[in-house]
Amino acid sequence: MSLACNRFHYSLEHRMFTSAVILRLPVFCCQSKHSAEEKLGKQHEHPIAVVHSRGLTGFVRPGSRVPESFTLGLCMRCSRRQFIQMSTAAGVARHAFRALSQGVVDRQVKAQPKGAKSGLPFHSHLVDVAWQAGLRMPTIYGPLDHKDYILEAVGCGCAFIDYDNDGWIDIFLLSGTRRDSAPAGTTNRLYRNNRDGTFTEVTHEAGLTSSGWASAVCVGDYNNDGFEDLFVTCYGQNRLYRNNGNGTFTEVSKQAGLTNDPARWGSGCTFVDLNRNGHLDLFVANYTGFDFASVPRPGNAANCSWKGVPVSCGPRGLPTGRHSLYRNNGNGTFTEISSQAGISQQIENYGMTAVAAEFSEDGWQDIYLACDSTPSLFFSNSGKPLLKEEGVIRGVALSDDGEEQAGMGIAVGDYNLDGHLDIFKSHFSDDTNILYRNDGKGNFTDMTFNAKIGVETRYTGWGTGMVDLDNDGLPDIFLVTGNVYPEVGRKVPDYPYKTPRVVFRNLGDGSFEELIEEAGPGVAAPHCSRGCAFGDFDNDGDVDILIINLNESPSLLRNDVAGQHRWIKVKLIGVTSNRSAIGARVLVHYGGKTQAQAVLSQSSFYSASDTRLHFGLGDASTVDMEIFWPCSDKQSLHGVSTNQLVTIKEGIGIVSGLGLAKK
Repeated sequence: MSLACNRFHYSLEHRMFTSAVILRLPVFCCQSKHSAEEKLGKQHEHPIAVVHSRGLTGFVRPGSRVPESFTLGLCMRCSRRQFIQMSTAAGVARHAFRALSQGVVDRQVKAQPKGAKSGLPFHSHLVDVAWQAGLRMPTIYGPLDHKDYILEAVGCGCAFIDYDNDGWIDIFLLSGTRRDSAPAGTTNRLYRNNRDGTFTEVTHEAGLTSSGWASAVCVGDYNNDGFEDLFVTCYGQNRLYRNNGNGTFTEVSKQAGLTNDPARWGSGCTFVDLNRNGHLDLFVANYTGFDFASVPRPGNAANCSWKGVPVSCGPRGLPTGRHSLYRNNGNGTFTEISSQAGISQQIENYGMTAVAAEFSEDGWQDIYLACDSTPSLFFSNSGKPLLKEEGVIRGVALSDDGEEQAGMGIAVGDYNLDGHLDIFKSHFSDDTNILYRNDGKGNFTDMTFNAKIGVETRYTGWGTGMVDLDNDGLPDIFLVTGNVYPEVGRKVPDYPYKTPRVVFRNLGDGSFEELIEEAGPGVAAPHCSRGCAFGDFDNDGDVDILIINLNESPSLLRNDVAGQHRWIKVKLIGVTSNRSAIGARVLVHYGGKTQAQAVLSQSSFYSASDTRLHFGLGDASTVDMEIFWPCSDKQSLHGVSTNQLVTIKEGIGIVSGLGLAKK
C-alpha cells in the first residue's frame, strides 16, 4: 500500500509522519475525518496510520473498517513516544520494532548543559579498598586489547549475599573466560566476610568452582529453608546453586528442571513470587542467539563498525533471545510456563537486566526488563496466568522522543520521595541514561532532562543503584561505566575504553548534579566496569559498593560518610511470604518525608545487592514504617529509633537478635 501524503501535509504533520514510519505503518494524510473515512472506507489487510491537518491521528486495525476501529486522538503536539503509545493501545504496533541492521543503537544525543555547581558539601567519600580487603584476582572476560565477539565484551555481575547468616554480607564474583586459553584457576569466586574489613576466598570449599561465560546472578531463598540461594545465567547452561546451610552449595539445575536444550545465552534473571503462593518463581532473560560459528568477524559485515573502526558485531543483526518463566512447584523443582504466561511470545528484543517489583502498587509483582537496542519490556501482572507486555503503554520502553535505546542496567528507588518506586536505566554512550518517575499506578514519565540527568552522554553505563550515599535522606544515583570496544579507544581518544564512575547527587528539588572527583578517588578512577552491587560490608551504617572490572581485580568502594546524618537498615523475614521477602515494599516516614524501597532479587547490571534495605534519614531520630508483604496485609511500625538495623518478621514485628551484626 502506497503513501498518500503531499508536501504540505508532510511538513505540517512531520512529527506524526516520522513516528508512523518508525512503526512501519502506511500513512495517509487527510484534511478531515470525513476524507480519512472515505480514503479508508474499505476493509484493510494491514494496520494503517492516518494523520490529518487538525492534529487528529487515527489507527485502523487489520481486517477492520473505518469508522468502527478508527481511533482518534488529539496528537498535534504529542511526542513521538506518545504517538507510539497511542498506536500500541490501538493494537496496530505489534511489529513496530524489528532489528533490521547490525551493531548497537547509536543515537548521537547532545548532552544537556551542566550549569553551575551547587556548592553544597557532599559528605560521602568513596575509596577503593579491594586490594587491602583481599579481592585481588582479576575477572577474566575475553582478550585484553580487542573484542572480536560481543560475548567477550558484555561482561558479568556480582552479589553481596550473607550466605552463612552471620549478619555480615559476603561477596560473590562472576567471571568469564577466553576462547583460546584462560589463566589457570579462572572461576566464579565466593569470599567470606572476616568482619574486620577483609575477606577470605572459600570458592572451592563452598562448591562454587565453575568455569565458562557467566553473565548474571540473582539471589533468593527458593526453597524457603532460611538460606539464600544463587541462580547464575551463562552462555551455555544456567546454574541453580542450593545453599545447604553449612557453608556449602550444591548445583541442582538439572534436578530442578532449569536446564535448556539447546543451551542459550542467559542474561538477566530474577526470583519473583508472581502468583503470591509464598514460593519464588524464576524469570530468565536471554540476550541473543549468539553462535561463534555464524557471527561475522569485525569489519566483515555491514555496520560491524563504530566510529569508523571495525568492531564486534551485534546485538542488531544477531537473532534475538527468547525469555523464560519457571513456576516454583514448592518441592525444589520448577515447571516452565513461558508460553502460558505470554513470555515466550516476546521475541524481538535483546534482554539484559531484569527487575521484579510491585510497581503498580496493586499487590502483584511486575517484571521490568532492560533491552539493548530494542524497546525495553514491562510485564504487567494482574494476578492472572497471562502477563501483559505493556512497556510502551507504561512509558518505560523508549526514550521521550520515542526512540529505542541500549538498555543495560536498572536502578529502582524513590528519588523524589513520593512513596512510589521510580526507575533509572543506564545506556550506551552518545545517549543519556534515563530516569522514569512512577505515578504510583505503574505509569511512568521520562524526567531525564527535568532532573538534569541528561548532562552525561560521554560514557557507556552499566551497573547502577538509587542509594543514599551521604545519608542525607535523599537517594542519589551511582553509575559505573566502561566502553565495549578497546579498539575504538586507541583510535578515537574521545571514546576511551576505561572511564570513571559517576555520582548523580540528589539536590532535593527533583534534580541532580553530577559528581566525579568530588565523590572520592574510587569514583574518579577509570576502569572498564560492568556489574555492581550495593551493601554495607563493614556494618558501619552506610552503603558501600562492589564493582566488576573486566580483566582487572574488582573494586570495593568503602563509603566514609562524614557528619551526623542518621540512618536505619531493615531486614525482612517472610513467613506467609517467601522467606527472603523478595518483592516486599517498605515505606519509611521521616521528617515529613516518605521514601519507598523494595527487596529485589536482581538490579544494577546483572547483579544482586544486600537484601537489607538502607534508608538515609538526615536528622530524623525516629521513623514510622509500613511494610507491604508480597503475600499478606500491610504491617505498620511507629516510633522506631534510628542508627540501627531492625529485623522484622512478617506478622510479628521487630525481633531481637536476628540479623543484628556483632563482631
